[in-house]
Amino acid sequence: MASLPSFRVQQVKPFAITGVDYAGRVTLKEARGRRSIPKTAYICLFVCTTTKALHLELSSDLSTECFLMAFTRFSSRRGPIKELHSDCGTNFVGASRLLTPLHQFTHSKSFQDSVHQHLAKHQITWHFNPPASPHFGGLWEAGVKSAKSLIIRSIGLHKLTSEEFLTLLTQIEATLNSRPLCAISNDPGDLQALTPSHFLTLEPSTSLPEPSLVNQPMSKYQRWRLITDLHHHFWTRWKNEYLSSLQLRRKWTEPGQNLSVGELVLVKEATHPLQWRIGRIRELHPGSDGTSRVATLETTSGPLTRPAVKLCPLPMS
Repeated sequence: MASLPSFRVQQVKPFAITGVDYAGRVTLKEARGRRSIPKTAYICLFVCTTTKALHLELSSDLSTECFLMAFTRFSSRRGPIKELHSDCGTNFVGASRLLTPLHQFTHSKSFQDSVHQHLAKHQITWHFNPPASPHFGGLWEAGVKSAKSLIIRSIGLHKLTSEEFLTLLTQIEATLNSRPLCAISNDPGDLQALTPSHFLTLEPSTSLPEPSLVNQPMSKYQRWRLITDLHHHFWTRWKNEYLSSLQLRRKWTEPGQNLSVGELVLVKEATHPLQWRIGRIRELHPGSDGTSRVATLETTSGPLTRPAVKLCPLPMS
């Protein structure tokens, strides 16, 4: 597994370098009551590429204006943005009839041009990932997955108003920003973990003042229960964090065979394998570490750019 991209390890303020994506569609109602008219809204997710902090905004529809208003609310509260990263969808234009309205909107040329103009006015650089490579944006894709799962479990079958859902959205944001990243110190007695919220508010988002039970008078049974709970807490943390760090996979620790110009490859696509195209590598696009993860191919239908994980080299010997 290669080193992280440079924008992931820069020492900058939170959200100076941000990834953006949509977390899907939700159904709300205009007002309380059984006869209220349902309406559709969308969740816009912003994630800090350095601290993994998340910011959730509600967008009333799929329009450029609503996205820019969501981005304005985000940047007004989180501060100036230097770089914005998102998925690239230029390869989806020809197949727009097969895409969902959400993908049609985010990958349309009019949307991208309008946002480019808005960002240029504020000296913000917009970076696109290579086509058909959602794993390049794994950081915000993971945020989308976490937000969706919490929202589904929280709402269930209930229909919320916009105000109710916005309140829930901020609570989910606080919960996600309180997820542990790593231990703050090596002190065995310090069970506090570093969270994205520490970079935003200097403390976990969901922490509330709690009385200390250590110095309070209690029976021997209560004292034993407290120690047992602390030990159980430590054991759970050790099992989940330390053992997971030891479970290294060969796929990510050993270098594999790299692609080469002129090599014949099979292009993995979202169709039946018998319909996959064959192309010959015309150009490689190496990263800062010299490893090529993106390649431009020559196919019967013209040039094509795909990530290396979508290419299957054909044995020629």
